[in-house]
Amino acid sequence: MIIKGKAWKFGNDVDTDAIIPARYLNTCDPGELAKHVMEDADKEFAARVKLGDIIIAGKNFGCGSSREHAPIAIKGAGISCVIAKDFARIFYRNSFNIGLPIFESEEASQAVENGDELEIDVDKGTIRNISKTKSYKVKPIPPFMQELVEAGGLINYGKAKFKIK
Repeated sequence: MIIKGKAWKFGNDVDTDAIIPARYLNTCDPGELAKHVMEDADKEFAARVKLGDIIIAGKNFGCGSSREHAPIAIKGAGISCVIAKDFARIFYRNSFNIGLPIFESEEASQAVENGDELEIDVDKGTIRNISKTKSYKVKPIPPFMQELVEAGGLINYGKAKFKIK
């Protein structure tokens, strides 16, 4: 699987309230949540982000509450994936549960800048920065987690695996 997109850079310790503020948690609709994604970190983000773009951040991305709304909002906005030095444990699992690919790469999280064009080869475990002609290693996604992403999340995976309609 190859993922391409423009990078949107954020810092360390981006919490779930910055990803989707609590005032919008009265819905689980991905489209509605997407209208407010990253609003408290960058007020213009939701209006400027394009389908396939990539969030890049520092350490502990998705810290804070255990709400699934945060990765739902990111995926609903059309973000293809998130790259960070590392992720809060619950955000990490919630992302795969809803089919949002996330990648850990300390090297990329430090080197990539806002607006860089990136290409991620999931199978090879590489991130290529097209803008800077640089490459970075990415921690591989375990095969089962890749299956979850390809299925569109845990529910879709379960429905397909157990032939549930």
